[in-house]
Amino acid sequence: HVQLVESGGGSVQAGGSLRLSCAASGATYSSYRMAWFRQAPGKEREGVAAIHTVSGSTYYADSVKGRFTISQDNAKNTLYLQMNSLKPEDAAMYYCAAGPSLSLIPTRYMYWGQGTQVTVS
Repeated sequence: HVQLVESGGGSVQAGGSLRLSCAASGATYSSYRMAWFRQAPGKEREGVAAIHTVSGSTYYADSVKGRFTISQDNAKNTLYLQMNSLKPEDAAMYYCAAGPSLSLIPTRYMYWGQGTQVTVS
């Protein structure tokens, strides 16, 4: 099993930046593909960005391309999401997830963190 713990959320004004972190433990980090998802109240969970932990290939939702960057520190088993030019519509609970394949589909991921809240005013 993989344990995932997110941090770095908070409240920011529109146009600001935040960096989220996700610390992974309990399994070999490179065995999984990692992704960030978000869910706003009353909305479905949506994929934001994903990364292949071995090749480093990345995949983004159209809504965040050019503003968000997913990255990782394999030595620290830590996933990051740099969010720039934040918009009110980016406000949500953000989750990191681990699964066997690179995807932005939530059901493709087996392990989830508890989430970190991002508020944009």
